[in-house]
Amino acid sequence: MTRYILRRILEFVPVLLAIVTITFFLVRIAPGGPFDAERRPSPQVLRQLEAHYHLDAPLYRQYLDYVAGLFRGDLGPSFKKPSRSVREWILLRLPVSAELGCYGLAVALIIGLAAGVMASLRPNSALDHVPMALAMVGICIPSFVLGPLLVLVFSLWLGWLPVSGWNSAPLDKVLPALTLGAMYAAYVARLTRGGMLEVLSQDFIRTARAKGLGEARVVVKHGLRGGVQPVIAFLGPAAAGLLTGSFVVETIFQVPGLGREFIEAAFNRDYTMIMGTTLVFASLVMVFNLVADIAQAWLDPRIRNA
Repeated sequence: MTRYILRRILEFVPVLLAIVTITFFLVRIAPGGPFDAERRPSPQVLRQLEAHYHLDAPLYRQYLDYVAGLFRGDLGPSFKKPSRSVREWILLRLPVSAELGCYGLAVALIIGLAAGVMASLRPNSALDHVPMALAMVGICIPSFVLGPLLVLVFSLWLGWLPVSGWNSAPLDKVLPALTLGAMYAAYVARLTRGGMLEVLSQDFIRTARAKGLGEARVVVKHGLRGGVQPVIAFLGPAAAGLLTGSFVVETIFQVPGLGREFIEAAFNRDYTMIMGTTLVFASLVMVFNLVADIAQAWLDPRIRNA
């Protein structure tokens, strides 16, 4: 197991280097620059700004300097928000996005697992058709449509929940968490149903029932261990999707997270902020995938011995 984990970790370095390289050159190929605004600075001021941020150096030298800074843990200064460095902005915004992602994941797992298990216990009945139909609806509706619909119903019509914001009040977090987790709850429900149906038809389940074990114990102790393996495999990409999906959700509900910071950096052509947020998101995606793979390998020894 240790060898399996180390092998996966060593794969991080070339992948992250490729992401940094591609992103670095793409943002500079894109039209516009960090100092292009409605009121463009004079040529003399523009030359001074480019010299201060080393943008007057050859492109390959800028790339080598940036990569060297990464190995020192330096993500560079923000061109548009010079009050803090890129690393400080990320450390300020990342906890908000992580909190939102945890809430969305909790919504996806609680609703998805409950609906999937319930549907698998009564296949081809109303308890199966209704949750799976709702799951299909959840998959089809994107977050940028679902979010405004939830705001319209629960905020404007019923007045139960606030429209936007991210304060200490728990109600502020309900609509963003539901919007972010709804689609993934639908996927979890369908994966759980399929996995549970396959496991519940196995011989060892029939043996457990023949021995007189209660249905709850058969389902929880024997069925879920194998039935949730497709869900565990999905959790890595799901966690990544929850992070990238937060771009839209944070913008809709005015959540001061890292996704919203990335959107603003893209509009402002803030090169270093785009690079820093992309690197953080890519690293988190790889970590989540690694955790999901480790969980799968722990549940199925054939994977780690492959």
